[in-house]
Amino acid sequence: MQTPVGTLSVIEINGKVCALNWADGDMSKEAEKQLDEYFNKQRKVFDFEYELNGTSFQKKVWKALLNIPYGTTKTYKDIAEEVGSHPRAIGGAVGANPIPIFIPCHRVVGSSGKMTGFSGGEGIPTKETLLKLEGVL
Repeated sequence: MQTPVGTLSVIEINGKVCALNWADGDMSKEAEKQLDEYFNKQRKVFDFEYELNGTSFQKKVWKALLNIPYGTTKTYKDIAEEVGSHPRAIGGAVGANPIPIFIPCHRVVGSSGKMTGFSGGEGIPTKETLLKLEGVL
């Protein structure tokens, strides 16, 4: 699927989304539909089934990311306080997010509001594009 942040493909196993990649490939029709709606500003929350593979800590962080509303950001420190951890550990879990955009890791910024790393697409420019789409920047 062509998007404003590059070519995306979604991996689905047993009918559940489990990964999003910046590359060509087969895509779940429902995930594609919802991404299209997101990029056309018609969707703010994704609601398809997914299955995440990660540690219990990573899953706890990813769940916290799902609570960051469209059009807002939180800091790594905010997330650390929510889950009882350290901002650096949060950064590692955020970077391991298997379904970026769907789990909005692009909404996490540094304590000063500074753009920090992003594992998808072209890194920070991709993160900035997503935040501009949501009206944050």
